[in-house]
Amino acid sequence: MKTASLQITAEEYRLRIERLLEHLHAERLSGAVLFDRDYILYYTGFAFIPTERPIAFILNAKGFKGLFTPRLEIEHAASNALCDRVDYYHEYPYHSHPMDVFKDILGESGIDERCGADHDGYPWIFGYRGPALSDLIGAAPAPLAGFIEDQMMIKSQAELTLIRESVKWGHLAHVLLQRYTRPGLTETEVSLRASNEGTLTMLDAIGPIYRAQSVFSAGVEAGYRGQIGRGAAIPHSLAGNITFQIGDVLVSGANAPVWGYNSELERTMVIGPASDEQRRMFDHMLALQDTAFEAMRPGLPCAEVDKAVRACYEKHDLMSYWKHHVGHAIGIRYHEGPFLDVGDSTEMKPGMVFTVEPGLYHPALGGFRHSDTVAITEDGIEMLTYYPRDLENLTIQGNYSAKWRNSRKKGVRRGLRPRAHPFFG
Repeated sequence: MKTASLQITAEEYRLRIERLLEHLHAERLSGAVLFDRDYILYYTGFAFIPTERPIAFILNAKGFKGLFTPRLEIEHAASNALCDRVDYYHEYPYHSHPMDVFKDILGESGIDERCGADHDGYPWIFGYRGPALSDLIGAAPAPLAGFIEDQMMIKSQAELTLIRESVKWGHLAHVLLQRYTRPGLTETEVSLRASNEGTLTMLDAIGPIYRAQSVFSAGVEAGYRGQIGRGAAIPHSLAGNITFQIGDVLVSGANAPVWGYNSELERTMVIGPASDEQRRMFDHMLALQDTAFEAMRPGLPCAEVDKAVRACYEKHDLMSYWKHHVGHAIGIRYHEGPFLDVGDSTEMKPGMVFTVEPGLYHPALGGFRHSDTVAITEDGIEMLTYYPRDLENLTIQGNYSAKWRNSRKKGVRRGLRPRAHPFFG
C-alpha cells in the first residue's frame, strides 16, 4: 500500500548537490569535505548522532559523493545516505587513526590541497583528537561554511511543508501543556504528560510517514525549561522540577522535529489572575513582537527589524529589561543564521524562516516572551504558528490545586476539567 511522504525527495537532494558542485567549479576546487552533522544531513539525508568517532562527507569535482564512517555506522549510512559509496574505519581510538584511512580515500577521490571544507578537520567532539584536514592535504582548505549557510537560508516548498507540519504538532503539545499546568504540580510531570500524549497522538495520525531525524528528540516536546516565576527572567534556564504556584509567570516552549526540520512556539502564561504589573509587561512584550512583524519585509536587512524593536524598547524606557536580539532563522538547526540583530545586515528574502521573540526580563517579576515562527514571502510575512497570543487565553486558573492533586491521586477528576482551549475545546 503506497503512502504519502513528508520527506525531502531524492531530486531535491540532487539539486542541492548540484549547487554545491557549481560552487566548487566556480572556485576551482578539487572537492568538498564536510564534517558538520547538519550539513551532511542537508546534502545526503543521513541523520546520525555525532560522537568521538569521525564521520565525513566528500564530493569531488566530478560529482562523486562518498561517506566516511566508523564500522558501527556503515549499515545505517548505506541504508539512508544518498551517496555513491560508504567507506569505513574500524573504531576510534584504534591501532591506526581513522584519519590515516581518510587520507587515502581523499587521494583516491582526487581531493587534494585545492579542496574546500566546513572545518579544518573533525571537531573535538566527546574527547576526539586527531590531525587537521590541512595536515592531510598539505594546505588549508578553502572555507565552505558560508556558502552552505547561504544555501540553507532559503527554504524550498518541501522544507516549508515540513516546518508547517512541525508547527501543527508543536501547537498540539502546547495545548496539552497549558491544559495540564496547575499549581501544586511540577514542570517535570506536566511536561512529560504533554510531550508523551502529543507524540502518541502525532504517531496515530502520521506514524507511517514520520521520522524525527533529531539528535535531541524522538517526537513532540513541550515544557518550561525552568522558566517559572522569577526563573522566567533567565531566557536559557534549565528545567529544575519546579512546582507551579499561583502568581507565577511562565515561559513555555513547544516543538516537534519532522524529518529533521524544526519550528518554535513559545508563550508567556500567568497562573492568574495577572497582577497589574504582569499585565503591563505582557502588553509591552506583545507590542515589541508586533513591531518586529511590521518591520519584516523582503529586501530589507535583518538589522532593521532589531533596530525597530530597540527603538520601541527605548521609547517606553524598557532597555533595562532587554537581554537578546529579536530572533533567528530556524530549519534543520534550532538556531540558524541569519539573525534579527543590529549586527546582521543579511537581506531578508522569500523562503527564509525566522523565530520572532523579543523579550522583557524583570528580575523580581519574571520573563515575558512569545516566540512565533514566521516565513518571509514575496510581499511580507506568513505567520506559521497560530497559537493564541492574548493574556486572557494564556491565563491559567489557579484556585484548586489541592483538590486537583487529591482527585488526581484517586484517579477521579470530579468535574475539575481545565478551562477549554479556544482551538481544541
